[in-house]
Amino acid sequence: MKTLLLKKGEIGRLICMKEVIGAVEEAYKAFNSDQVEQPDYIGIHLPSPRGEIDFKLGYHKANEVISMKASSGGFIDNPTAYGVPSGMGTILLFDARSGALMCVMDGSLITGLRTGAAGAVSVKALARKNAKKIASVGTGNQARMQIRAINEVMKIEEIHAWSRTPDTLSKYKTDIEREFGIPVIVASSKKGAVAQADILITTTRGKGELVEVDWVKPGTHIIAIGTDQRGKQELDPELFRTAKIVVDSITQCTEKGETWHPLNSNIIAKDDIHAEIGEILLGRKPGRESDEEITIFDSTGMAIQDSTTASKIYQNAVDNNVGTFFQFFE
Repeated sequence: MKTLLLKKGEIGRLICMKEVIGAVEEAYKAFNSDQVEQPDYIGIHLPSPRGEIDFKLGYHKANEVISMKASSGGFIDNPTAYGVPSGMGTILLFDARSGALMCVMDGSLITGLRTGAAGAVSVKALARKNAKKIASVGTGNQARMQIRAINEVMKIEEIHAWSRTPDTLSKYKTDIEREFGIPVIVASSKKGAVAQADILITTTRGKGELVEVDWVKPGTHIIAIGTDQRGKQELDPELFRTAKIVVDSITQCTEKGETWHPLNSNIIAKDDIHAEIGEILLGRKPGRESDEEITIFDSTGMAIQDSTTASKIYQNAVDNNVGTFFQFFE
């Protein structure tokens, strides 16, 4: 067999956000249907000014594919010193029946796409049906990706945005209004943005001041994206005391996610976690049960999301004759 090479520009042409949302829903359902083997992911923090690199591995039994992703970020000197981006990603797909390498693909876009899609899946399961306003705490690339995905599953009337960096905030407003025609209101404070939210998205690097419990109004759905390692935090742990807590993976979120903080502070116990989102999608547990509930979706990101998304891209590439095949095994 030959191995397929897919570069970043090719990846962008091979999948749309609706397909990614479907792939992520498939991933969550598979995870809660005993169709996934997924070891703990490994993160390596390198000395400053370098950043971190994470490795995620998963086996999807239903389609007999094993995926391995290496994802790096925070290498601030890369563009000037090495001529490469500050963050990169690579995904390898293996045929689980033989162990052979099927595909090498750029993974930087996939990580952003499937993380954005995860937020959209949580909106379908947990947000109020009459939700209209979004608050975005953080205005980087993932904040944009969340809007791209959520815009596929609901009508967004306006976005209240906050960032500690005025230039980043201004560019976010310009980009979102040009791409989607959705009004972006620049908030004078983080509190002011959060107070407006029907849906609150947090996409910071998880090392700033927290979103405080008193800022969040009843009925808000919170999509917590920025905390995926110990030492990162975006939310006041007190938010978890009365909220409905839904996670992508209990194992990951209680060890490395936002949920670790209220557990560590004895604000909640592990039994207070309502569900993994796959259980809700499979109909085993309820999603939102009232318009007054505050719901939290803690997303640390899972290898199976990479696997289902990358598998869809691979199939689309084969079907449309995109990419370069090469003889990896002699």
